[in-house]
Amino acid sequence: MNPALAPDGASALLERIRKAVSEVVIGRPVVVDRALTCLAAGGHLLIEDVPGVGKTTLAASLAHAVGAGFRRIQFTSDLLPGDVLGMRLPEPGTHQFKFHPGPVFAHVVLADELNRTSPRTQSAFLEAMEEGKVTIDGETHDLPSPFWVVATQNPHDAQGAYGLPDSQLDRFLIRTSVGYPDREQERVLLRRESSRSVLPQPVACPDDLRSLQMAVSRVALVAKLEDRILDLVQRTRQDPRFIRGVSPRGAQSFARALRAYALVRGRDFVIPEDVFELAGPVLSHRVLVRGETREGSLRVIQALVEAG
Repeated sequence: MNPALAPDGASALLERIRKAVSEVVIGRPVVVDRALTCLAAGGHLLIEDVPGVGKTTLAASLAHAVGAGFRRIQFTSDLLPGDVLGMRLPEPGTHQFKFHPGPVFAHVVLADELNRTSPRTQSAFLEAMEEGKVTIDGETHDLPSPFWVVATQNPHDAQGAYGLPDSQLDRFLIRTSVGYPDREQERVLLRRESSRSVLPQPVACPDDLRSLQMAVSRVALVAKLEDRILDLVQRTRQDPRFIRGVSPRGAQSFARALRAYALVRGRDFVIPEDVFELAGPVLSHRVLVRGETREGSLRVIQALVEAG
């Protein structure tokens, strides 16, 4: 087993990864930090945005920066679970069947346009995301460790989009968007010779990621901030605007995300500002607010945080 990194070593590693990725992903410090938070916490990332804003580039850059195997799965309406997980096929000239791994068998998997495929295929991801393994014909197969999913989905008003079930949304640590670049950032993109960015050189390896994820539990979260988390969670369960509040698993995920984010910001302790920064991205997809869209849920969660 790899030893856990000390918090300062974990922050230094995250800074190296950030610099490598930021050379390719121009002008997106917030989304890069949120992706790094998921990476450190061992949680999955969901990006909701229109095509062409750099979602694939972000995922591929992170995978290359950490020296991890990377696979991209383009989800379509006719994709079957076996196309993702793999399947048992007969061996030529024998009566034996052999398991052929699907594209999910990689350290970093980009599930592109996840909500364009059927609920049956979406649900095939659940065991992989939660357990780090898949079961085919009653036989369990372990996925590479660490295993990290970056999923993208089109806005819900896009043609051919299926809503992700609540059980699957809950498997994502952070839900965020990329957004459009500003004018000068887009000028840099226009001046690149090719639309295909040069990916960064590795600055880490999968063993480093395992040590990094172990370091998260060493980050201090004082009782006063624990109380703030618990107060916020309780309000989502008691406020009449909410049909469904944050679950106990959601509260645990929030605490781990805060510890990981502190390392991303170069600290070994969580501060109140971290709660404000992450409450929306971590909690808004775990609640159901009456008559509100995702953006409305974000605003309601942020209002609860601001109210103390």
